[in-house]
Amino acid sequence: MKKVAVFRKEHFNAAHRLHNPALTDAENARVFGKCNNVHYHGHNYELIVKVVGDIDPITGYVIDMKVLSDIIKIEVLDRFDHKNLNLDVPEFASINPTAENIAVVIYDLLRKQIPSEHSLKITLYETERNFVEYPAE
Repeated sequence: MKKVAVFRKEHFNAAHRLHNPALTDAENARVFGKCNNVHYHGHNYELIVKVVGDIDPITGYVIDMKVLSDIIKIEVLDRFDHKNLNLDVPEFASINPTAENIAVVIYDLLRKQIPSEHSLKITLYETERNFVEYPAE
């Protein structure tokens, strides 16, 4: 079979504060700078979900894009959009919501919903110039 990559691009807005409770206030300020603002700060995140798999001979799809869109909406957008990641999203109760950690959490949420025969990659833009990919290859 021929493997094909399909992509779905989404957008969400969220606030967060980068802070490690194991560090002192001075250490947090030094390590995280403005991102350690006690009143939080926000980003307009761009999310790209890549799914790779064989083309289904019956449908012609790797994955139905409407199904993929619905999964992303339920698992990511409804959970993260217009939320304070530190306060409103249980996955970040004990994880610092860096772009790296957000991408891993999104991957884990989506991986449970995407057929196991498909590979999955998350690209998350925190800003126009700063982005992360998971898994890294």
